[in-house]
Amino acid sequence: MKEVSAQEANEIMQKDGSVIYLDVRSTQEFDQGHPMRAVNIPIMNMVPGMGMVPNEDFVRVVEANIPKDTAVLIGCKSGGRSARAVEILSQMGFQNLTNVRSGFVGAMDMTGRIVEPGWSLLNLPLCSACEETASYSHLASKAKK
Repeated sequence: MKEVSAQEANEIMQKDGSVIYLDVRSTQEFDQGHPMRAVNIPIMNMVPGMGMVPNEDFVRVVEANIPKDTAVLIGCKSGGRSARAVEILSQMGFQNLTNVRSGFVGAMDMTGRIVEPGWSLLNLPLCSACEETASYSHLASKAKK
């Protein structure tokens, strides 16, 4: 699996406007802040009383919104969910996938200590007035039922 740091992901996006940053965090996490130009398709959803549960529509929504030949950077909070998303999308036939190993907050060791800062800790460009088209609700509406 190809991996880059958040800094490297930002540099890739600066050089190539066609690259998609797929943020696979929950909608709540995405709404609290996310990289500039990111789109949100959660691999897991926060369900009150149950915690994080798999998003059963993940594959369908990705297929409806992202062409398989597109360069996609995939990020989450610290790299775990995004690594899983890379595996799933690879099995679907996506070929140009890169995991943002430090995610939005940072890669952590077993004690929770940040060992590689993520997008937000590096003060990389954040979305302050984002397009509605980046939201999961918009992207999910384009998926066939």
